Amino acid sequence: MHRATHRHPAQTANVKRGRPLSALNVAQKILLANAADGVTELPKPGQPLMIKFSHTLYQDATGTAAALAFEKMGVERVKTTSVIVVDHKTLQVGFIDGDDHRYLETFSKKYGAWFSRSGLGICHSVFLEDFATPGKSVIGADSHTTNAGGMGMLAMGAGGTDVSFAMAGKPYKISMPEVVEVRLKGKLHAGILAKDVILNVLAEIGIKGNKGICLEYTGEGVKSLAVTDRATITNMGTEGGVAFSIFPSDGVTKDYLKARGRKDAYSELKADEGASYSRTVEIDLDTLSPTIALYPRLKSMEPVGNHKGMKVDAVFIGSCTNANYPNLAKVGELLRGKRVKVDMAIAPGSQAVARMLSQAGYMEIFYSAGVRVMENACSACIGQGFSPPTNGVMLSTANRNFAGRSGTESAEVHLVSPVTAAASALTGELTDPREAFEGELKIKDVPMVVDIDSYVAPLPPEEAAKVELRYGPNIKSLPDLDPLPGALNGEVMLKLGPEVTTDLIQPAGKYLALRSNADEYAKQATFIQADETFSARAIEHRDAGGHGFIIAGDGYGMGSSREHAGLCPRILGIRAVIAKGFERIHLANLANFGILGLTFSDPADYDRIEQGAKLSLDTSELESGKMTLTVNGSEKISLDLAQGLEDLPMIRSGGALSYFAEQGS
Repeated sequence: MHRATHRHPAQTANVKRGRPLSALNVAQKILLANAADGVTELPKPGQPLMIKFSHTLYQDATGTAAALAFEKMGVERVKTTSVIVVDHKTLQVGFIDGDDHRYLETFSKKYGAWFSRSGLGICHSVFLEDFATPGKSVIGADSHTTNAGGMGMLAMGAGGTDVSFAMAGKPYKISMPEVVEVRLKGKLHAGILAKDVILNVLAEIGIKGNKGICLEYTGEGVKSLAVTDRATITNMGTEGGVAFSIFPSDGVTKDYLKARGRKDAYSELKADEGASYSRTVEIDLDTLSPTIALYPRLKSMEPVGNHKGMKVDAVFIGSCTNANYPNLAKVGELLRGKRVKVDMAIAPGSQAVARMLSQAGYMEIFYSAGVRVMENACSACIGQGFSPPTNGVMLSTANRNFAGRSGTESAEVHLVSPVTAAASALTGELTDPREAFEGELKIKDVPMVVDIDSYVAPLPPEEAAKVELRYGPNIKSLPDLDPLPGALNGEVMLKLGPEVTTDLIQPAGKYLALRSNADEYAKQATFIQADETFSARAIEHRDAGGHGFIIAGDGYGMGSSREHAGLCPRILGIRAVIAKGFERIHLANLANFGILGLTFSDPADYDRIEQGAKLSLDTSELESGKMTLTVNGSEKISLDLAQGLEDLPMIRSGGALSYFAEQGS
């Protein structure tokens, strides 16, 4: 077991220093291949690099607002291979979700995107199956777009507005990452899945302090991992805060693409001989044991055996992380001829996976075992159905277990692999899956289901021009945001601690239907779990002419890429967030909506500001990167600009769309 540490590499026995760069690794090759403006030499780590993405991805929870942003740009047709997937808002209680889906379908037809209707699968699952291409690049309005890194793709999550700009052909700025090698030794044994691998990687690198790095997987163990295993691993790399994760494209990749009828999409991608890395982390697959990530927020990753016997109320097996055929077929083999003792649900990652399970007879096994089979969608991962009971304990195979994310604020959700989840459902308590079977878990091999006709394909330009967009009554245009004033004068509307997640800022679950109406979403949901009075107080302060501030610890904006966590506070009058530190995607989202992201020059100054304090800030100092905050009329605190100087014109304009309109392009 590799325990979570935050040690300097030189203090870690199995972490080694890299050599001076003399050849290119996979990450460097793919960054160079997708760099904009004919870049032929990569910058040093930490320096800006513009990427021209070949593919873009929306899902319906973030996609409606992103599509409305694209409309404002006045671009006639997407410039990328664009895919829009309905997978989050599938409960459809009332008209709102259905209206959003209809809007996104007409948007796809009008602007030249592929459209995946509800039930066809989770965006990352269907993208991997039918669109991911080795050596290419994808930016998606979902933080787990990193899933496609398992295919040898440069795959990154971002806010929806940034994805829309990429769809319009605009380059996207990243910071050149350091490349950390994760060297895999040995091979997986029965009862150990890719989920256990990534939990052990996260235990080694930690879930904080990884900003500005990417993970590149190497070693003999890579060859033993299927493409779906690799995708599981790169999917959850985002939980460690890394920019992206990537596997090489090899014979395993080639066979997968051939089986899916896409052999022409294959290209080899491997590191040059002598390629170097900033450091190396070694994971021995032979020695791994079933692993559990404890609630909340992957608090720690430990062997299942450490908590054997923990009582379980519910089990969910699904999500984009590991709801693939091989994993779910192994669950079927574990359940064959048995019945579960707790409430259990399975949600296949795609319709293709569900059809393969049906052909192999596993669906009948699930039903006979007393399992609920849910729609091929995100479902319980995001609190959309199958929420655990009050104070309940759920085992989930999802990628995230933030407080309240399951839809039950008092429940504890622990993350495990599908076979650990299934074995535990049979006993009603946390169980090592290796106790539930003997030898290998041999699954039925069935042909992959390929049905490209299930998508709504892009229309030819002449037909697309005739399409009328269909708006439901809840779909409201994005608000026009006013420029940044020369001075901010207002109040601390909320003071928060460290590791504030976007789920806390702008929760999903029952509030998902409001995503297409940002004003209403802001009023009803913003920080509702932290302070139910926040929205009303912020609106009153805003309408009185005040500028709102938020104070927070380190890690502000962890988790989902949801840009509403930037947009909705901005609607409520928040003009600056002052924190000890920010997460990458959220910091960009704040800039996109004209909110200043500022850090304390001295982190200890966090303790000198209380909620309700009166603050003033001269924004004419921003270009220096340094500024002075006045607290309660007299006390002075030094601040640093967390965003890039190149972001300031956009922030001063009121946000990305305002700046785009001003520039006339």
